[in-house]
Amino acid sequence: AFSKSSTPITMMTHQRASLLLALLIGSALSFAPSPHTTSLRRIQQSQTILQAGGFEWEDPTSDEADPGVENPFKNPSLLKSTDGDDSLKVDPARLLSPRLRGCNLYFIGMMGSGKSTVGDLVARRMGTYNFLDTDTILERAAGMSIPEVFEAEGEEAFRVAEAQVLDSVHAHVRIVVSTGGGLVMRNQNWSKLQTGLVVYLKVDPEVIMKRIEGTDRPLLQTDNPLETLKKLTEERKERYEQADVTVEIEEGMSVEDVADKCVRALHDFIDDNPPAWKQAKAKAAADGLDWVQ
Repeated sequence: AFSKSSTPITMMTHQRASLLLALLIGSALSFAPSPHTTSLRRIQQSQTILQAGGFEWEDPTSDEADPGVENPFKNPSLLKSTDGDDSLKVDPARLLSPRLRGCNLYFIGMMGSGKSTVGDLVARRMGTYNFLDTDTILERAAGMSIPEVFEAEGEEAFRVAEAQVLDSVHAHVRIVVSTGGGLVMRNQNWSKLQTGLVVYLKVDPEVIMKRIEGTDRPLLQTDNPLETLKKLTEERKERYEQADVTVEIEEGMSVEDVADKCVRALHDFIDDNPPAWKQAKAKAAADGLDWVQ
């Protein structure tokens, strides 16, 4: 339902964003299953024992609950045997996917920080995650570029539409999402980002300006774009720095280098922040107790 103050662009974006996501991910719309599939599902459902509340019970000691994948950077068996070669036999991004267990990754940061390029590469390397760009979805849903949206409807309408796109996106799992630079400033958006892991790509404004010089980005159409960029960075700094993972990007780093740094930082974050049940299981083992009788 839309409020009376909703503009045409926000209504159109909300409706089309869901359809676009269905096409991009293939999970938002369900298709009629074949009779054989339906029968199989009925058999499986009849064998499923539901616990209190109607939920299936998951044994935290099972392989499905804990895939047993650890940080590849801390596993000597995954290192190449060549003397002095500390690279990995497998892509650590591929091993990140089972450790995330479906948790979404949200890339945040200033315009021009590389969220879309890096996020897309990380998703491709992970193999089982899709990549989505909220700005691209908004443009396709609205049928206009972001500068055109700003010109036609203003920044406030753009922010409302941006929030509606995030509403549609965050309902999915196993996705890497590149977000707009100012999306984090709305509390309703930030709360949705917190349902996944948030990665902040931190880049100095001077480096960003070299990347996007001559840009048509609406917020930088000022007499001094660099000063405007610095001001925006400072305004958003407090929210950006609340990210789960901060990756500092230096001038000259390649996309591959940044992606590698993100993957390693995420593995380390998972090590430092294990789920509560895993901590309890480790404590029980240390105390010589059985985790599940």
